[in-house]
Amino acid sequence: MQKRRRFRQTQSLEERLTDEAKSLREEAKTLPPCARKEALLRKARHDETAAHLTEWLTSPGLKPPG
Repeated sequence: MQKRRRFRQTQSLEERLTDEAKSLREEAKTLPPCARKEALLRKARHDETAAHLTEWLTSPGLKPPG
């Protein structure tokens, strides 16, 4: 049986998602209006939403989003 390769993350999930969203938005800025640009912006919004949800779920107070 093969051994699983373990990888220790140096950044939190929220940081990685936020960084990816920033880079996707930067890439989208360089494109003219097109389907690829819309897809990049949609992925950036999804990443930002996921970061907020993860932050909310791991918060000690666990208050409803608002």
